[in-house]
Amino acid sequence: MKNARARILTLVLSLLGVQLTWLIAPAYACGCGAMVPDPAARISVSDEQSVLRWDGRQEQIVMRLTVHGDARHAAWIMPVPHRATVTLGDPALFDQLAEAVQPVRRTRYHFWPKNGDWPFDDHNMSAKAPAPGAGAAVGVVGRQRLGPFDVARLTATDPAALGDWLHTHGFVLPARLKTALQPYVDRHWEYVAVRLAPEADGSGSTGGAALHGALDPLHLTFAADGPVYPMRLSRLASTPQSLALYVLAAHRMATRTTIGGLQPSVLFAGRVHPHDGTLGKLAAGTPYLTALTQEFPEPALISGDHELVRAATDTPVQQVIYEDRLREVGGFPAWLLTVGGAPALAGAVIVVRRRRRPVIPPPPVQPPPPIAPSAPVG
Repeated sequence: MKNARARILTLVLSLLGVQLTWLIAPAYACGCGAMVPDPAARISVSDEQSVLRWDGRQEQIVMRLTVHGDARHAAWIMPVPHRATVTLGDPALFDQLAEAVQPVRRTRYHFWPKNGDWPFDDHNMSAKAPAPGAGAAVGVVGRQRLGPFDVARLTATDPAALGDWLHTHGFVLPARLKTALQPYVDRHWEYVAVRLAPEADGSGSTGGAALHGALDPLHLTFAADGPVYPMRLSRLASTPQSLALYVLAAHRMATRTTIGGLQPSVLFAGRVHPHDGTLGKLAAGTPYLTALTQEFPEPALISGDHELVRAATDTPVQQVIYEDRLREVGGFPAWLLTVGGAPALAGAVIVVRRRRRPVIPPPPVQPPPPIAPSAPVG
């Protein structure tokens, strides 16, 4: 008995050790690039929204990350095909996009009762649904402070040199990321390195608080031969990844391939109505909005970056949320009137049929024959 208890205790402690390892392991990959935190801290990207605008010559990417963890500093690395300019984006853009692609609501009636309808309105019977230069091999094109971001635009001909640059500035580049950057180095891409650090407090301290919540959006602009959304670095993630991407172009857009994920879903496709806000300005000249989502259950299978192409048609797409209602007549369930009134209805039909049936008159009454007089007696 004691040996059995000891084995169970050992197993429980082992499982707890695995769980603690998961909790303290830094998460440095996200759908848009690579997140590199301080080695002793942890940070995770819980939500990522990105907008890609393509006008045929120039690409713009506006992205907003929501992060959680205890890291006070972290770096985000994003490869770009050509030299980029970086500015702060307007958070209102994502509110306007959410309004533009929101589903339409319609009512759908059903005849027979379902869970939630009387007499099956016991809430326990229905399940609740769960409700995008350190050295010659590295060149610093520019460096700027944008809100909570220290942005460096870099060139690199060697992933190891890029790692040295990051290490010199207080960050450790994971060894696997160096290998993942090699294809970009071979294609002579450039990099946007973003140091995520909260603003200094009133005392002059630059330590700041832990990074938490929605960060200010970043707006990247660069020349491109075709619309592309960098995804290759996300293959380093250890947990399933999700992509939510808005695409603004002259026509409806689609991904060329799945790059190792599930088939992308189109949540919305249609022209953006004239808008005075940030969305209207960004959509000028590129009025067709396509909202895509994609899941990557096994990030290690991600084989490259998303190349976007014009879809076969500009057929609009919009989600529809149906509200199911039981059909009623005069405030009563139609099915109840049908089932409960069936006997009475049958009786009424019989009565009506009987009333409509022709009545055969009885045969005429014939008077009896006269009685013959009796003969005289005598």
